[in-house]
This record gives sequence, structure tokens and C-alpha cells, in this order.
Amino acid sequence: MNKLGQAASTLSYKNEKTKENVTLTKDRSLQIFNMPILWFLVFTGITLASLYTENLPGGMIGSLLVMMVLGELFGWIGDRTPIVKTFLGGGAIIAIFGSAFMVYAGLLPEATVTSMTDFMKSGGFLNFYIAALITGSILGMNSKVLVKVGLRYFLPIFGAVAGAVIVAGIFGSLVGFTLQEAILVITMPIMGGGMGAGAVPMSQIYSEMMGNDPSYYISMLVPALALGNVFAIILASILDIIGKKVPSLSGNGQLMKGFTYEKTKQKYNIEKMGVGLLAALTFFTVGTLLGSVLPLHPYAIMIILVAAAKISNMIPQNVVEGASQWYQFVASNWTFALLFGIGVAYTDLDTVLAALTLQYILTVFGVVLGAILGAAILGKVVGFYPIEAAITAGLCMANMGGTGDVAVLSASKRMELMPFAQISSRLGGALILLLAGLIIPLL
Repeated sequence: MNKLGQAASTLSYKNEKTKENVTLTKDRSLQIFNMPILWFLVFTGITLASLYTENLPGGMIGSLLVMMVLGELFGWIGDRTPIVKTFLGGGAIIAIFGSAFMVYAGLLPEATVTSMTDFMKSGGFLNFYIAALITGSILGMNSKVLVKVGLRYFLPIFGAVAGAVIVAGIFGSLVGFTLQEAILVITMPIMGGGMGAGAVPMSQIYSEMMGNDPSYYISMLVPALALGNVFAIILASILDIIGKKVPSLSGNGQLMKGFTYEKTKQKYNIEKMGVGLLAALTFFTVGTLLGSVLPLHPYAIMIILVAAAKISNMIPQNVVEGASQWYQFVASNWTFALLFGIGVAYTDLDTVLAALTLQYILTVFGVVLGAILGAAILGKVVGFYPIEAAITAGLCMANMGGTGDVAVLSASKRMELMPFAQISSRLGGALILLLAGLIIPLL
């Protein structure tokens, strides 16, 4: 009896000692977007009431409100749903395809869809987000290691392209596609860097070299691109799991040994974050300015400029710290909002559903799997961690460009790799357009 009483007393004592920790754990489990779930539901109720009574403010305010509230809600659900959170990309895929379904089913008012699409595209929210990630993550890298990584990075990109072509050719032939169909119609658009930088100019190349109107080829290329993006997100989540099960394959966000993202150790400083915002906007603007006269995508130019500034140590330390802090703020607070916007503005469920034949699905899967294997193998050869090489040089070649990069890195929990994802999407996409022009005469 005494022993039982003593045990009970000890348990009571321990609970008293750890009372604060227990309370914190309980509170966290009932929070969405770092606030009590009840308060979040109040914000959600206000948002939905404004949305469906057609009193939602126009432009940035209404669009960002809906994207943040519903994006965080879908992300919270996805990150806590069995199977989805483990194998299908978790919150990232639910935020994207949940919003895409809302558009497809007519659950979002047309005016809101138009406003959100304008905010994402002509309003530049996607560019705003990516500019913060590129600037902050590159300036937060070790400059010596940055040089070391950059010189080796293109080999796993070539590995991803070669792997995609080989595996897609094998899978395609097994299910009845010709080599021409497997490579030109399926592999090339998936590996081509998205719609604007990939499928659209590719359709022009196909039109010039094979006849027919570009719209004819667009209708064939887009389903492959859309379905490839879905597989890229799902496999990104699976690669994250593999990396945890086999630690030797993963750098947990580091591309190679000794390559680290230097998070600032000091407290967040609002004034420095403002400087970081200014730096991100300025680098993006310079990239856009030079992109008007150079045959490179503004993102690619921006990456080169920020990397050169970091390597030369010409940027003041307070700007470096500010850019790093601004990057972390943007990634922490607006990722699910952006993913929701991607679903609305860039994801057409009609296109995805139209591609759902078994032969087509298997061949598209072969493309993405081949990109993973090729990038991982050649990445290992040059000293990269296979998981990180497969995600950046492989999956970020096989997704829908900038929007796909955000989704893939979110699903794999490696947002700090955005600069390398953008190299794959932009410079790798340009490589695919060049290869398309060379391969067409051969096939």
C-alpha cells in the first residue's frame, strides 16, 4: 500500500514538475497557424462569410486572406491525415489539389478565382515568394562550399535527363507506346521546366519542325506535365521518408557534406527583415532587367547574381542576416497560402483527369522515377547526398517549374534547397528545349 501510495505521489510530483511542458504539448496539438484552433475557426468563419456573401475585399487583401486561411486549414488536415501525410505529400498536396477541386467543383466564386489568379500571376505573388527564398537561402550558405557545389551540380541534372529518357522508353515500350511518343510527348514536357518556360516554347519547336499548329502539341504536352507534377510531389514525400529510414543517403537538407544553411543565431530583428525584403526585391528586379537583354530566365540570372555577391563577400552582414530572416519569415508563414494559390491559378483538374489511363500513368511514373535514379546516382558520384540530389536535380526537373519546386520542397521538407531547385527548373528546362530540337530529327 505504501509503495502504491509512494508511486502515486511520485507520479503526482512529476506531473507538477512537468506541468508547463504538458500544457504546451496539448496546446500545440490543438493549434492551427500558431494560434488556438477556436480562434483560427473564428478567422475562417469571417473569411467564408465574406467570401460567400460576395463582400470579400478585392485584390491582394481578399486573395491573400482566403489563401492563408484555407491554405493553412488544408495543410493542417493533410499533415494529420494517415497515408496522405506519409506517402502523398501531406499538407502540400492537399493544399494544391484541395483548392484545385474547389475551382473544378465551382465551390469558389468566379470573381474570387479571377482575383486570386491575377494576384498569383500578374500580381507576382509567386515571384515575390521565390525571390525571398532564393536571396535568403543563397546568402545564408557557406560561400566556399557554394562554389564547390555549383561546379558539380550540372552532372546530376544530366543524370536526371538520361535516367528519365531511358526508364520512360522502357516503361513506354512495355505498355504499347512508341519510342517517339514516350520521349517527345511524355518525357520532354515533364522535364522541360513547366508551362511558360517548357511546354509553350516546346510546342513552338514541335510546330516548326513537324508541322501542325502549336495548340495541337500543347494539348498533348500539358497532361504529361500535370501528371508528372503530381508524381513529383508524392515521390518527394517518399524520398523524405527513405532519408529518415536510411540516414546515410540523406543530408537532411544539405546537398553535400559540409554544405550548410547558416541560420542566424540572433533574435529576429524587424528592421533587418525589412532590409532583407528590399534585397530580395532588388535582386529579382535586376534579374528581370538583365533578362530582357540576355537569353536566360530572370530566375537563373538572379541565382547567378546572388551567388556571385555571396562568393565575393560584397554584401554587408546586416543585409545577409536580414535576407536570411526574411526568407525564414516568408517560408514559415506563406508556404501553404502559396500552395493554395497554385492549385487555383496553375492546376487544371480537367487536364489531370484526362490523362488517367493506365498506360499513360505508368509511362509518366517511369519518367519521374528515372529522373530520381539518374540524379541520385550521378549526384553520389560527385559527392552529393543521393536524396537531396534526387529531389533537386531530379524531381525539380520533373515538376511544373517554380510552382512545382515549392510543392516538391514543401513535401520533402527541404525549402532551403530552393536555389538548386530553380537551377534545375530554369537552366535544366533550357537544356531540354535544346535537346528537343536535336532529338526530333533523330526520331
